[in-house]
Amino acid sequence: MTNTQLYLAIGIPIVFNMAFTSLLIGFFWMHMNMRLDAVNERFNAINQRFDDMRDLWRAELKRVEEVLDARLKHLEEK
Repeated sequence: MTNTQLYLAIGIPIVFNMAFTSLLIGFFWMHMNMRLDAVNERFNAINQRFDDMRDLWRAELKRVEEVLDARLKHLEEK
């Protein structure tokens, strides 16, 4: 066996394993990135729900405050 054949016998499997491992790591990274994006979208939807609920509560509390102010003004006039 010549030196070139020995280098090829050792080098080709190492290069193949390195390329295959890099490919697997790339696919794993893409998969995890897609899953994290999906989780982030869910959190954004939940945050939007909380924001909507907060706005609703503020509107309701403003309405209650206006009613109480009107009743208090009515009582003060008497």
